[in-house]
Amino acid sequence: MNRTGDDTAGPPAGPAVLFCPADRPDRFAKAFEVADAVILDLEDAVRPDRKQVAREALRAGFGTLPAERAVVRVNAPHTAEGRADLELVRSVGVRFVMLPKAEYPADVEQFDPASVIALCETARGVENAPAIAAAGGCVALMWGGEDLTADIGGRSSRDATGRYLPHVSYARARILVAAAAARVVAWDGVYLDIPDRAGLEAECDDAVAMGFAAKVAIHPSHTPVIRRAYRPTDDELARAEELLGAVGASTSGVVTVGGRMVDGPLVAMARAVVAARRSAIPGADHETKERI
Repeated sequence: MNRTGDDTAGPPAGPAVLFCPADRPDRFAKAFEVADAVILDLEDAVRPDRKQVAREALRAGFGTLPAERAVVRVNAPHTAEGRADLELVRSVGVRFVMLPKAEYPADVEQFDPASVIALCETARGVENAPAIAAAGGCVALMWGGEDLTADIGGRSSRDATGRYLPHVSYARARILVAAAAARVVAWDGVYLDIPDRAGLEAECDDAVAMGFAAKVAIHPSHTPVIRRAYRPTDDELARAEELLGAVGASTSGVVTVGGRMVDGPLVAMARAVVAARRSAIPGADHETKERI
């Protein structure tokens, strides 16, 4: 989804986005094999004493990577590390930058001509999400529950059952709606409990139902789970096609399918299901065989 009349390229396509430490060039190729897009991380995934190592690895190897699927997460631009990252981004021609702790439109605009995925993970960033999404160069929003909780002064992002506490649920929904209003996409945040497959599946199902364009992962074993969630099942496709067939055959303004009255929004949702199935990535049902 892009802004109407805006020539800014959208973010990398595909539902499974994977973080990869930028100081581990040995993992780059494998990351791109298992994910639709890869976030090469110069920020949280890299120790302070390895920031320059990470930049040198990206400088040396970025030209061999698929630039249309590569996102570089930089350090905060007002820091010395962030300024060095900005120089790197410009010198190697990075097309997509992830900006952590985005709080104002000006934070995004300084990365021109790169397109920006703005990570709203502070109280100010969440509240300013509509303005950030509308900033020139912004092509997507993402949220972060742990950083938001720390910024607020909280102690946890989830309750005892594993569900998000209200402040995180609010941020998640606000980022989604702000992105949609600005006609950019929204990426859902990471699931931190790597072995909890059931929890990941439930969170992916929520992301799909809500309308997030992609979900971001911290481990390669999560990418096939994400892809399966985004690929409509045979039953979902059959219901959508039945609804669309009934609407197409109707000669009146009101259609009932399975005892349920169908209106414009339901038709739009059914079309989204069919479109998602048609664009599903081959092999999405297969588990990742190789671990990074």
